[in-house]
Amino acid sequence: MTKDNIKVRRWKQEDIPALVRCHEEIYDNFNKNELYDKRKFEFQLSNFPEGQFLAEGDGRIVGYCCSIIVQLDDDIDYYTYSEITGSGSFSTHTPSGDTLYGADIGVHPDYRGRNVAGKLYEARKKLLRRYNLRRMVAHGRIPGYQQLAGKMTAEEYVAKVIKGDLKDTALTMHLRAGYKVKKVLLDFVLDQESMNYATWLEMPNPDFHESRRRISGSRIRKPVRRIRVCAAQFEMKRLKHWDEFVEDIEFFVDTATIYNSHFLVLPELFTAQLFSTFDHALGDRQAIRKLAALAPDFIEMMKSKATEHGIYIIGGTTPVERDGELFNVAHLFTPSGNVYTQDKLHITPAEREWWDIEPGEKIRIFDTPLCRMAIVVCYDIEFPELSRLLALAGVEVIFVPFSTDERKAYNRVRFCAQARAVENYIYVVISGNVGNLPNVKSYLINYAQSAILTPSDFAFPSNCVEGEADPNTETVVIAELDINTLHLQREMGSVRPFYDRREDLYGLAAREKIEVISVE
Repeated sequence: MTKDNIKVRRWKQEDIPALVRCHEEIYDNFNKNELYDKRKFEFQLSNFPEGQFLAEGDGRIVGYCCSIIVQLDDDIDYYTYSEITGSGSFSTHTPSGDTLYGADIGVHPDYRGRNVAGKLYEARKKLLRRYNLRRMVAHGRIPGYQQLAGKMTAEEYVAKVIKGDLKDTALTMHLRAGYKVKKVLLDFVLDQESMNYATWLEMPNPDFHESRRRISGSRIRKPVRRIRVCAAQFEMKRLKHWDEFVEDIEFFVDTATIYNSHFLVLPELFTAQLFSTFDHALGDRQAIRKLAALAPDFIEMMKSKATEHGIYIIGGTTPVERDGELFNVAHLFTPSGNVYTQDKLHITPAEREWWDIEPGEKIRIFDTPLCRMAIVVCYDIEFPELSRLLALAGVEVIFVPFSTDERKAYNRVRFCAQARAVENYIYVVISGNVGNLPNVKSYLINYAQSAILTPSDFAFPSNCVEGEADPNTETVVIAELDINTLHLQREMGSVRPFYDRREDLYGLAAREKIEVISVE
């Protein structure tokens, strides 16, 4: 195939299945749930058909680009991809805007180096002139940085590519197209090859006539991203029947709702309170199996509470049996009635000895409309590698359901949770059990002080604690967390741990891809 065989045209509805396949082949190293699906491509075509182009060669789609018109606020230094593109749906397309945003451009691996991208860029430049737009902007990858991370900063790497001392498969292409790099951003997108860095690119339109364009559209303002969280401090006590357990749950859900919380987090294995309703003659392993048999009833009850009150509930953990094996499983219940799970990954000696609990295998991140969150269960927070992987993948809040029997055990969870918040510039919310369960040998005593923990910098409380409960009392702790401030401090804080890592001296990578779940 020669360069002249490449033809560029607009998308058609019947192109979408082939576009999806091309997209998946271009980004074959990405997790599939991070990619556009058929529905996203249909939204993009519907919202701005004139801005979507593809390249054909040899009777197939060999590349594509998608774009929208927006009106950005020049006083705002940082937008997320979701804010600009409406989470990839292009619902933010603003015909009266002055900026063309290049949301994505890709060339099939078999057709790179044949000017496919150049032809697609020419189509975009014609849009600039046709609509008399002031500029074209985009975010770009820097996949070559992975090989040099630690030996130089991302900014130094980009500067060398601009100067011509280095070549980068993505950035070099953007520079040839006419883009200028305005800034280097961290955590704009989850991209292991680029070490989660991205460039903020701008291409002015030399033919722009400001006097001929009336600006009637309002700018995309950054939304205030503030969430209110409620951490339960749950008292374990004797029960006579299931209905009493439900009443306890209703107390915490009602409290979180009355105080307008978005998230309620309950402790690890708070369902163990139901041991007191079982025959005391049951052994530990028999009792945990009987509790696991109640998991379907527990899930249905919690689903109904989340939907009834319109709240996200991190339902602590409860034992779940799968293929004859027991797992300690956290559940996320959503206002829409969906349920997502995260297994406990590191199992304590006591859990193995008393209950024969097995460790989970999957690391999951939950991308909710309010924040990107993860659930790290008790002992898991004592392993810093896990939290760092989550933070590098863009997690903003870690919820930690825990269960500890005495103060030394609690301190291990508390101090490690505080360290994770400080070293990763994330919020960490811990929720534990208090009270006693006489006659339940594996759960006799409990100690907890639920808390909402922050990083350590000028924008946060001096003691790094947004709120904490009085210890060993049934209550809740409620606080508001500012997600925008978190991102600002990651970029401009007194220290910048993500920027200053020495990837030339050490490395950290998940053996299995972290699963990012879009929560509905």
